[in-house]
Order: sequence, then C-alpha cells, then structure tokens
Amino acid sequence: MVLDLVIIGLAITLMPLTAVAFMLILGAQRGLWKGLAFILGWTACLVAVIAVTMLLTGGKPPRPHTAPSTAVLVVKALLGAFLIWVGLRQRHRVGRPRKQPGWMARLDHLSLWAAAGLGVFLQPWSLVAAAAATVVQAKLSTAGDWLALIVFCLVATSSYLAMELYAAFAPAAAAARFDQIHKWVDTHQDQAIVVGALVVGAWLLGDSLFLIVS
Repeated sequence: MVLDLVIIGLAITLMPLTAVAFMLILGAQRGLWKGLAFILGWTACLVAVIAVTMLLTGGKPPRPHTAPSTAVLVVKALLGAFLIWVGLRQRHRVGRPRKQPGWMARLDHLSLWAAAGLGVFLQPWSLVAAAAATVVQAKLSTAGDWLALIVFCLVATSSYLAMELYAAFAPAAAAARFDQIHKWVDTHQDQAIVVGALVVGAWLLGDSLFLIVS
C-alpha cells in the first residue's frame, strides 16, 4: 500500500497542467493568498476522499482472497487500464495546438474561495480514485498505515507547497523560474502526460493483476 500511495502521490503532484495553473495563480494579484487557498482546497479534497473511504471500510481492510478484496483489486486494475488508455490517447495528440482554459485569463479577479475551488476542480480524479482504492487496504489501528496516509497527502501536495514557499521567500527569482518552467511545460506537457499515465497505469494494472492471480 505504501509504495502504491507514494507513486500515485508523485503522479498527482507532478501533473503539468495543474502545476502551470498554480504558477499562474501565484503570479496573479494577491497570488500568495490565492496560492494558499488553492493548497488548502487541494489538501482538504484529498483528506475528504481518504476520510470517506476510511468511514466506508471502518478501518478494516477486506481479507485477502475474498470477494471484497478481489473487487478492490479489479477496480485498481480498471483504473490502471484507463490511465494506459489516457496515455495512448494523449500520445496521438502530441503536437496538436491546445486552447488555454478561459479561467486562466481571469486569475487577477479570482476570489480566495474560487482559488480553493480550483484546488478541488483541478484534482486528477482518476489518480485520486486509484488512491482511494488503495486506501481501502489501510487499518485505523496501525500507526504505519496512518503515517502512509499522511505521507501520501504531503507527497501529493509537495510541489505546490514548494512553489508557495519559493514565491514567498524569493519572489523575483521564483517568477523568473516559473516562467522558464511554464515555457518548458508548454513544449513537453503532452509527453509528460503520456509517460506519467503509462507508468502509473502499468504499475496499477500489473500489481493488481499479480495480486489477483497469486
């Protein structure tokens, strides 16, 4: 479970579109406050998903080789297959022009509540669903599982926390670096999505199938 959550958390925090959106938020008027609101909304969403999952399971994961356990693994395998499909689909779109979302042009007028809402809206929900399916295996009575959940939330939020702190303590250097990253992402965004989706999808699919048949 721990390794799965770390891999999924890294994939979530490195999503290129969300990273660019957050950089633009930091560069808007009252950017630091809006960035903080985004992080709070983002983290609250992850915590809510974990909390709902734990409430549904009662902190008691299904026993291995039972119908509920197999069902969870099937869901993870299907999510892995879906991510592979996303990666292959995105591969055929490499090089095509992309239209910037309209809300990106209105960031100066974005309220703090709207910034927090973006933190929820921009979640990569297929990856969050994979994390929820993995959290089903967690035990409320085990300190190690609680630590794994905390690490997952920190990893999934780490890039935004780092950018927020960088912009707070070195605003000029951060603005220049974010501009460079933005240009790089514009050029390599499709390739990053393809690689990320294929790697995470293959891991989830392979790991789940192995556990099902073993």
